[in-house]
Amino acid sequence: MTRLDGTVSRQHTIANCRKLSNTEEESLKNWILDMDKRGLPLQVSNVRHLAQLLLSARSKPSKDISISEKWVSRFIQRHPELKFKYTRQYDYQRVKCEDPELIKGWFNRVQETILRYGIAEQDIYNMDETGFQMGVASTAKVICGSETRDSHAKSIQPGNREWITIIIAINASGHALPPQIIMAGKKYQSQWYSAIPKEYRISLSDDGWTNDILGFEWLQEMFEKHTASQTAGRYRLLILDGHSSHATASFDQFCTERRIIPLYMPPHSSHLLQPLDISCFAPFKHYYGQKVREMAENDIHAIDKQDFISIYSSIHGRAFSKGNILSAFAAAGLIPFKPERVLAKLNIKTPTPPSSSSSNQSFYL
Repeated sequence: MTRLDGTVSRQHTIANCRKLSNTEEESLKNWILDMDKRGLPLQVSNVRHLAQLLLSARSKPSKDISISEKWVSRFIQRHPELKFKYTRQYDYQRVKCEDPELIKGWFNRVQETILRYGIAEQDIYNMDETGFQMGVASTAKVICGSETRDSHAKSIQPGNREWITIIIAINASGHALPPQIIMAGKKYQSQWYSAIPKEYRISLSDDGWTNDILGFEWLQEMFEKHTASQTAGRYRLLILDGHSSHATASFDQFCTERRIIPLYMPPHSSHLLQPLDISCFAPFKHYYGQKVREMAENDIHAIDKQDFISIYSSIHGRAFSKGNILSAFAAAGLIPFKPERVLAKLNIKTPTPPSSSSSNQSFYL
């Protein structure tokens, strides 16, 4: 109250009518802007969730206050630095043929982030998930008679279609972090741990897929645990895709507190930009498929969780070798920093070649 007669000023009344304080709104606005700079503009649901978290974090939580979509619209109107816009949906051909500016923008963002935070090469990481059915092998090249009519040879495989997800991160200096293995189930079995190094982590979900909780668990228990003491500079760069489990408020807050900078790739660009997708996951699934076929040839027609864990332990080092990892970062144009390695793969159709003066200019400086 600022008036002598005890009435409340208009400005104070407006502030009290808002669900968040000015400080809370400023914090929310800065988070939205920061996520946009890192390549992951937020949806309304994300903003509502964080606003609700800000309410619950108060010393006296406002249990009866909820954040609606209309509140988000009014919040955007109050902050001219923010605006709504519709996302553009990119498919593979658009990324590859029509929009090289999207790829150039990614490399701009990478370089700006590295320079801004002074990130050392050995503090650059890429994380991703890969999933597959436990008893299904990938295709393999075989030799058959030249008169065979069927163009696709058939092989017997165990056929257990239970889903498994692996979360893993690799480092630009050539090493892989221990994996988090996510399996479908409710109860942990002590025998699982006898076949794996103690650094591996086993998690369970209803369907064998990752989720927001397990993504945050990986960040805390795997990434932070295995990289914090190895950091050369003040900040770590974590390159990842925009999966929902990487974009929660808790994920982002933990990263901020630990000086981890998440940088999100453009949608549908993993095949071009993500090191793990380029040179690591394919060898991993190849080696796994070999093991599955060997078991089938030895009349083992059921692969269970224990078998999977044993197989994984035997192939992890080959799939995520230093050579594969260094090749992956190089092919993604990251280490060494050569965006042209990726741009050369694009089918860019230009009516006339650029002039010699413009061709010498760097697009990412």
